[in-house]
Amino acid sequence: MNEKSLRLLINENAIKKAHLIAQGGVFHIHIEATSNRYVIETADGNPRAWRTLDAAAKWLRKLGLGKACVDLTYWNPQQKSLL
Repeated sequence: MNEKSLRLLINENAIKKAHLIAQGGVFHIHIEATSNRYVIETADGNPRAWRTLDAAAKWLRKLGLGKACVDLTYWNPQQKSLL
């Protein structure tokens, strides 16, 4: 799911939960809508990644989502990313 589609779901109040998922040294955002679960993607279809938790949280807040669950189970801050 790209940002444009996410904005449409937000405008329709179809978002149940937002999840910030850590994987290695980056964070991904998963969205639970009324009918499905989506991963935020880039324009070319790859999962979008943020280097810091605060950058991902600021992006969600800018879109109008003020609440998210954070999963740090697989977070490794020393792991270098290819971003």
